[in-house]
Amino acid sequence: MTWFEALLVVLAGVGAGTINTIVGSGTLITFPTLLLLGIPPVTANMSNTVGLVAGGVTGIHGYRRELVGARSDLLRLAPMSLLGGITGALLLLVLDPAAFKAIVPALILLGVVLVLAGPRLSRRAAARHTGPGGEIDGDQPRDQTPGQRRLMQVGVFGAGIYGGYFGAAQGVLLMGIMSILSPLPIQRLNGYKNVLGTIVNAVAAVVFIVVAGRRIDWLVAVLIAVGALIGGVVGSTVGRRLSPTALRVVIAVIGVVAIVKVLAS
Repeated sequence: MTWFEALLVVLAGVGAGTINTIVGSGTLITFPTLLLLGIPPVTANMSNTVGLVAGGVTGIHGYRRELVGARSDLLRLAPMSLLGGITGALLLLVLDPAAFKAIVPALILLGVVLVLAGPRLSRRAAARHTGPGGEIDGDQPRDQTPGQRRLMQVGVFGAGIYGGYFGAAQGVLLMGIMSILSPLPIQRLNGYKNVLGTIVNAVAAVVFIVVAGRRIDWLVAVLIAVGALIGGVVGSTVGRRLSPTALRVVIAVIGVVAIVKVLAS
């Protein structure tokens, strides 16, 4: 790998780390870049997953204020991301990529629709509850029913499978699922998304290292990690300053771009 190519990979990592922290579609930058450099698709996917974990760490740190009081929610949701990430990573190793790729655009579109419709549908759901809508009792929203909590666990597990398998726009799916099932502010949910997405990437990376470590390009993984560390800081700085409406628009736009890129690949 030349110095120019190495710099290109680092810059792609910066872009991916930034977008992952704000929304979650950074793989759409790094993965095509690696393919352009002639790296085989499976090796590129595994190396990319390993490298992007670093950006998740700095992204979580940047959103630490939004995560205050989130302990009970994350203790309930994190195991779902863990199991989903393991499942998705194993599927990548045994399934024909074309089998899953066929439904990826539909999943991303669903996430975009849920993000945009989330506030209205959450208000309708809150109106059916006797408790004050959207208020927080400790770190648990009063108007989130047990059924909604269970559905969110299932949705997070499903997003984890997708994230462990490929990862592009995992954040869009997570934000869509959580927006529709939780009354929490979108910036707080974005903090949740950073934690859960990082768990998925980390556990998938461990699976890849243990099961198929020889197929990982470690130089590429390190270069992406360096860029993603920087990108996580940039993304959290920018993302936390966006208004809820602006953040939803950014998520929707990146989701549509992700659909176009997947269909064109």
